[in-house]
Amino acid sequence: MTRIGHSDLDVFPLALGGNVFGWTADRDESFAVLDAFIDGGGDFIDTADSYSSWVPGNSGGESETIIGEWLASRKPADVTVATKVSQHPDFSGLAASNVRKAAEASLARLGVDTIDLYYAHFDDASVPLEETVTAFGQLVSDGLVRNVAVSNYSAERIREWIEIARRTGVALPVAVQPHYNLVHRNVVEETIIPVAEEFDLGLVPYYSLASGFLTGKYRSADTAGQTSPRAAGAAKYATEAGLRIIDELERIGDAHGATIAATALAWLRAKPTVAAPIASARTVAQVPDLLAGARLELTADEVEALDRVSEWTPTTA
Repeated sequence: MTRIGHSDLDVFPLALGGNVFGWTADRDESFAVLDAFIDGGGDFIDTADSYSSWVPGNSGGESETIIGEWLASRKPADVTVATKVSQHPDFSGLAASNVRKAAEASLARLGVDTIDLYYAHFDDASVPLEETVTAFGQLVSDGLVRNVAVSNYSAERIREWIEIARRTGVALPVAVQPHYNLVHRNVVEETIIPVAEEFDLGLVPYYSLASGFLTGKYRSADTAGQTSPRAAGAAKYATEAGLRIIDELERIGDAHGATIAATALAWLRAKPTVAAPIASARTVAQVPDLLAGARLELTADEVEALDRVSEWTPTTA
């Protein structure tokens, strides 16, 4: 188990991503994936109110609805659910009134009284940040939300959020959700992790497996014959440098009897401030790799080897 930042949330060190529920996994398959994850020791589920509004025929909220129906059916004990606001077609942006309405809609779809971890999904420059921070703080004061967090925010805006929260006396954020993995390191390691360390924030990275590339399934930029909706997103990493990372993951994984995917997740868990990477499973067969990635402990030398093979050039001012 791992603590998320300075919160009271003690969770399994991997979050099951709910972005596929109602998209590439229908209701029955989603239920089966959730069952397998919980049965395997998982207890942390991540979703958003906008999932999966991009699918033809969907309108947003499908993932939350499926999770809510599963929670009502299974009544699991001690499951932590995180969701997000700002991207739902009917609740776009982070104006105070919208944040409140979106939270109430998420609570209804999830069938819960309180959201354990509530993210501002994307920064909204059209709304004064103090208005958004106050709105999130009010949700906590009113008992609708236990903990607040930010996703896709710059280090500067995270710092500004914290300064406003401290000045106004409202709940401080406890987590940050950035795009972070072995093939996407620069911005997070240069800017986000230092802020997370300073303010005791837990990182809950998304795209932990780079849209599937870090499973080792995509070793060519040619996506002909691939039926997965994520194939193109994964295949773009199949460069010479990207494939060296896959080879190193395979070498280290073999030494542990672990898969490439589990090893990539273990590397991420070993990085400073990372509490629980997010990874999704479209089928039950994909769940064991995620569970294994939450339990595999790499040596310092193995982490260093992966650091070297995925080395990036730091940006300059």
